[in-house]
Amino acid sequence: MIIDNMMNLELLFDATELSGDSTFYHVAVTHADNTLRNHYRPDYSTWHVIDYSKQDGSVRHRNTHQGYSDESAWSRGQSWGIYGYVMCYRKTKDPKYLAQAENVLEFIANHPNYPADGIPYWDFDSPDIPDTYRDASAGSILASALYELSTYSKKRNYKEWADKIVNTLSGPDFRASLGENGNFILMHSVGSLPHNSEVDVPLNYADYYFLEALKRKKELEK
Repeated sequence: MIIDNMMNLELLFDATELSGDSTFYHVAVTHADNTLRNHYRPDYSTWHVIDYSKQDGSVRHRNTHQGYSDESAWSRGQSWGIYGYVMCYRKTKDPKYLAQAENVLEFIANHPNYPADGIPYWDFDSPDIPDTYRDASAGSILASALYELSTYSKKRNYKEWADKIVNTLSGPDFRASLGENGNFILMHSVGSLPHNSEVDVPLNYADYYFLEALKRKKELEK
């Protein structure tokens, strides 16, 4: 099971809303609760992959697939988790999901390797920081989640944080000129550095969440 799966739960919540069948809702909540219980370390960073036993559902081991190491904090994974728990709070109003998003954000905000401009390195524990890749996709996912969270929580100025990320992504270091970069908007995302796959390239989901972040920003500033 990967932390990325938190993003998919919105489909299950929506399936219940559209069909009236609560089965999908309960599957989503069970998944979110198991992820909260098993995926997170005491400092609120997340493992990437949890291997569950097919026999009894117990955790067999925790590891990474796209991060630096099994014990590192892969940056996009942190963003997936935050976005997922903010969405789970929207769908359920369960305060433990809101608290989880807030706590993971504290891990990021206080991490010595989190850049001042708001765009994470590809892994918070990369030994090559600062001479390694940023991940625009991790930043865009994070910004979109922060805008939504700002409507639920005042623990930090989450909108200001999101604005900083969006401003950086909108600048020349990350936003491509029109007609360049394969017609993608954002440059400099990292798919999987350990596999030398999609390294320092545009990614469609980086653009998707960047556009969603811009839409949410506009709605907040009406």
